[in-house]
Amino acid sequence: MVNIDGQLVEDDKAVLAISNRGYAYGDALFETIRVNSGVILFWEDHYFRLMASMRILRMQIPMQFTPEFLEKEIINLVTENGLMNSSVRVKLIVNRVSGGLYTPSSNEIEYNISVVKLNSNFYTIADQKYEVTLFKDHHVVTDLLSTLKSNNKLVNILGGIFAEENGFDNCLLINSNKMIIEALNGNLFLVKGNVIKTPPLSDGCLRGILRTQLIRILEKLPEYTVEESSISPFELQKADELFITNVITGILPITKFRKKEYDSKISKRLLGILNTRIRLGD
Repeated sequence: MVNIDGQLVEDDKAVLAISNRGYAYGDALFETIRVNSGVILFWEDHYFRLMASMRILRMQIPMQFTPEFLEKEIINLVTENGLMNSSVRVKLIVNRVSGGLYTPSSNEIEYNISVVKLNSNFYTIADQKYEVTLFKDHHVVTDLLSTLKSNNKLVNILGGIFAEENGFDNCLLINSNKMIIEALNGNLFLVKGNVIKTPPLSDGCLRGILRTQLIRILEKLPEYTVEESSISPFELQKADELFITNVITGILPITKFRKKEYDSKISKRLLGILNTRIRLGD
């Protein structure tokens, strides 16, 4: 079952109009959300990111779009799919209603929600090789719009094709200033000694939900210094660890970039802290 603008429909019978602006113009935003046994992880951060993004795109936020309303819509869909005791990936898409060409005839919105079952209720790190490369064919603009989770993901798509064709597990994206900003599917963190860096939003990286969680965790750990600062390609080969974060996978250590191989000690420690916070409902 999927939710199409508040109506539950079997997924093979769900229909979007060809004039849907998310399809026709990429005029849409989405949130990828993890639900563990009926509990939405980091819901407040997801909700406020979505509201802020809708305002930036000049979408009209419906009166009923309260945190409680959307939470109920998500949980109802999880329940209808028999997944209340499972871990679930939820995708919530908001698009402007059909009408107009580039200039919309209305700023009102509609939404849809879909769910997919995940394998584990908590985040894990598998001891596996994970090699990345730089994607240089296209750059991400250092702009506010680049920080939004919009339907305009052509750079990520082409980067994914490039990685697959060349035998890599992922690509790191570069902005127009040739700074590293993120991976195809999540934010990037770099560890060097006791300093842990992640690119700033001003460099054009996604305003990731798990990025926010980890920065909060790191700020409370006196043994580490957390920095939001630009990362050059040169720094990657000087790092002790590199890891990718997103709300579905959690923390994904990079094991190799070019000839450099990396450890994952701090990645594993941070994952343990993150899982503890989730168990405690923090």
